[in-house]
Amino acid sequence: MTVRDCKRVLVVVHTVTFAQRLREVFELLETDLRIQLIFTVAPHAFGSGATEFLRSLGISTVPWEEALRAEFDLALAAGSRGVHELRAPVVRISHGAGQIKLLTDVSTLAPGERRSPGMLSRQHLLHEGRLVPAAIAYAHDRDLEELARSCPEALPVAHVVGDPCFDRITAGRSSRESYRRALGIEDGQRFVVITSTWGPASTFGRLDSLLPQLLSHLPRDGYRVAMLVHPNVFAGHGIRQVHGWLSCSRRRGIAVVPPEADWQALLIAADWIIGDHGSLTAYGTLTDATMLLTAGSRREVAACSPAALLSAVAPVVSPGYPLVEQLDYAAHLYRPGQYDHVTASLSSAPGQFHRRMRSVVYRLLELGEPARPPFVAPPPPPPALTRWELSVGSGAAR
Repeated sequence: MTVRDCKRVLVVVHTVTFAQRLREVFELLETDLRIQLIFTVAPHAFGSGATEFLRSLGISTVPWEEALRAEFDLALAAGSRGVHELRAPVVRISHGAGQIKLLTDVSTLAPGERRSPGMLSRQHLLHEGRLVPAAIAYAHDRDLEELARSCPEALPVAHVVGDPCFDRITAGRSSRESYRRALGIEDGQRFVVITSTWGPASTFGRLDSLLPQLLSHLPRDGYRVAMLVHPNVFAGHGIRQVHGWLSCSRRRGIAVVPPEADWQALLIAADWIIGDHGSLTAYGTLTDATMLLTAGSRREVAACSPAALLSAVAPVVSPGYPLVEQLDYAAHLYRPGQYDHVTASLSSAPGQFHRRMRSVVYRLLELGEPARPPFVAPPPPPPALTRWELSVGSGAAR
């Protein structure tokens, strides 16, 4: 090695979604000559595309089996699978807009035990009764209150650091017009963003009955439409299959944003956001867009999550009526401050994620922090929508 005597930090990537959140953390460390980052891709049902995403960032990986044999000074992970096998203190980073989805595997729950969101559940934090993480990063003080009920053993290592997406979207709001120009949205055009999480209750899970009805009523002139589909949908079904299912959108010129793309600028640029109970819909409340929800089951959503709070106040799409009328009606209903309680539930440390997160990591590494504040850049300008429209029309696998 040319640069020696470094602290070795392992970045454990399970999925593209986890990689995108971990990027907010490892970029805080990569310029420090005292730290060497090593990356590995851990086995996961939705792991397809994770290696390719890292490669697009210029990152090479070591095999998971090799990572398990080696020793590290610290490991960063957003997922729980296999991290108990690592020979390093583990920092768990929560992902998404708050703790939305309740634990899906209830077979391990004791009789009468509550279903908690994954990152707050004993099943995700303990292994054979042992607490796995050396530190856990949460976005909101509310998470600690839930943790005290669901897994009190983890409270001593829990830290409220805020939410990086909250901070970046807030930093990028003043660039809305430049994002719209980069996307190719012309003066007088309106921009509709449709978001979908993964799972049967998602917008994509009801694609055959919902989208055709909506889009058949939307005039072609004057509207541009983009779909933001959760990376787990692409990983679970395959990129070519997802594009095949969306081929009905080809004639309407709808842009399907690839799973590895930065989505924050599109939310900022939107005039309307139509979404389900996923994180991107909740993050949309940070923008000036008018919100509409697609009706669906809320049984998998935590009652105090941002998604649940939003579902109690946002208007819901009615597929049987012309969409353009519903867009206008929702805009007429909107009042300033209508979603303030939702945005407040996303982070209890606005603007502080990168500073707080860096302090947690450096303290565990037993290193002094760099004598400069971490730089928080707004989302980068996105590509033109035509780039993603063509990728759907071609039908080619990427």
